[in-house]
Amino acid sequence: MKIGDKVVYPMHGAGEITGIEENEVGGVLNSYYIFRLPMGSLKLMLPVDKVEEVGLRELIKPEQVAQVIEVLQAESEQLQGSWNKRFHMNLERLKSGDILEAAAVARNLSRQNSKKKISSGERRLLDLSRQILITELVYVCNKTPEEITAWVDELIGIESEDN
Repeated sequence: MKIGDKVVYPMHGAGEITGIEENEVGGVLNSYYIFRLPMGSLKLMLPVDKVEEVGLRELIKPEQVAQVIEVLQAESEQLQGSWNKRFHMNLERLKSGDILEAAAVARNLSRQNSKKKISSGERRLLDLSRQILITELVYVCNKTPEEITAWVDELIGIESEDN
């Protein structure tokens, strides 16, 4: 992994390695990748020796975007159980780091929220799933976050949240 690489950090989304810094934490000097997301100004520091452990992965290939489109346009899944059980099931899907899982969570929660407002916990998961999905598609499709957000909303079949 090197400066300039675009990768996916599970539970955060896609970003770019913009630097490597040495920092001392608890008396131990470590090297950290500086990771920036294309949305907002979030800067993450990832220990170089923990890359495998956290599940950092390469971006999907452009030809895999068709699979993401299929998931976004598919029928919503009706998860059973209490909101707490659904929350944990969706959280596990996002932790997998799989863009198709993030797309399914974003689709399901977006549609559910457009019909009846979801709980604040599920709203955080909706925002996170959209961030994970949109940041990766920004790089793969070479579009702006605004363009990808509008496109995702159109594919899911909801009005853009900016409207």
